Amino acid sequence: MHTENTKSSKTAKGPKAAAKGPKVSKSSKHTYAAAALLAVAALTLSGCGSGGDDANAPVAEVSAESGSAKAATVLDKPFEKPDLVLTDTHGKKYDLRKETAGKPTLIYFGYTNCPDICPLTMNNIAVAKKEVSRKLPKSELANLRIVFVTTDPERDTPKALGEWLKGIDTDVVGLTGDFDTIQAGARTIGISIDPPKKEKDGKVTSMHGTQVIAFSPKTDGGYVLYGEDATVEDYAKDLPKLLKGENP
Repeated sequence: MHTENTKSSKTAKGPKAAAKGPKVSKSSKHTYAAAALLAVAALTLSGCGSGGDDANAPVAEVSAESGSAKAATVLDKPFEKPDLVLTDTHGKKYDLRKETAGKPTLIYFGYTNCPDICPLTMNNIAVAKKEVSRKLPKSELANLRIVFVTTDPERDTPKALGEWLKGIDTDVVGLTGDFDTIQAGARTIGISIDPPKKEKDGKVTSMHGTQVIAFSPKTDGGYVLYGEDATVEDYAKDLPKLLKGENP
């Protein structure tokens, strides 16, 4: 996990930088599958602070066919898209399932005051999207939905979210709302979120998992998981396939 005072903020030097995540053995498919389960479970514990009590259980089963060199973890049992109705940056109601139905969707939970991992992750995705847009027809990217759900709704008002996302990608959907609703929605896709906490020095930290979940336009299932170590190159390489609902 990382907090406002974490050392990881010193290593994130730009949109292409990334924290190193867990590595798993590829000595056999059986060994990899077991190790990958542990790796996915560990991802729920890495975020802007420590994880909640439910963070010790594996969040999903993963495909034993995936190679350890890949940033993407393909899930054997996709997540169901969170049933969330929140508020977007324009102050309007946003039904996540309805608005993203049948569209390739990337979902990330984080907060705008995060010093490192949250802006790094969102910038990585935004830069990758720009790189892909130079190679693919606009029509192929038109349906892509990138959704940022705040874990710190008290400070991340629609206006604050909108201002922050302007510096990253104006097409990103920023969502805020009731914390308990957001926490429950995140839990359905294996992401732990603790209530924002005010430290003795006055700083407020939001503790959450750092996974990005990709949802298929074919099934609306969350079938690919990325950890905080995913780079611009990783997303740029995988996006053309994610747009079609294919395995990266």
